[in-house]
Amino acid sequence: MSIPDWRTFPGGGTKRAALWLLTEVGEGETFTKGQLRAAFPGESQIDRRVRDLRDEGWVIHTNREDATLYLEEQRLVTVGGHVWEKGYQSRKEPGLSAKERQAIFANDNYACSFCGITAGEKYPEDPLSRAKLSVSRAGTSGAGAQYSTVCGRCQQGRATAADPAEVHAAASSLDAAELARLVKWVRDGRRRLTAEERIWADYRRMPSESRAEFADWLLRSS
Repeated sequence: MSIPDWRTFPGGGTKRAALWLLTEVGEGETFTKGQLRAAFPGESQIDRRVRDLRDEGWVIHTNREDATLYLEEQRLVTVGGHVWEKGYQSRKEPGLSAKERQAIFANDNYACSFCGITAGEKYPEDPLSRAKLSVSRAGTSGAGAQYSTVCGRCQQGRATAADPAEVHAAASSLDAAELARLVKWVRDGRRRLTAEERIWADYRRMPSESRAEFADWLLRSS
């Protein structure tokens, strides 16, 4: 299927922005807000239209997630849903208010329910990238829908199937306590934070001066 020209496509700003990112920027490449606004001079909310694409599986990093980027730069990491295609079904879950999203974040202790990382925290294996949290549907849609907090990296990784043999091998190497914890996660259908992980998540949300006082107390107590 041919890709429509973003300049003449009759769809709204979000669809045209997606086509521009796909054809003019490309995965792995960077762009600036200035370039985006120059491409869409008549679209006053074009920045918001690009942010809306994140709900459709597009992974777009700013310098908050990738410290190598300048303040005005963004990187198109992954192309998501083809929102411009006829009959496209949005991945965005309707009906969640800001209050409901905050309740989900609070229920998950403001940490990713998959890897446990908190908002703004650096990834251990990639210290130049910081985590950004969002709410993701984990179950069926409608009244039976279940939601969880997920970081951008885990959200992206959920689209890639893991090797069953590697998962079995890794599980076989766990000690008794670790295996029991894994069994509980599998039984519950979600990862539960340990007591120290919950404290860490709360510590990350404390004011900076309070964090310093807590760190000093903790080091003196250990």
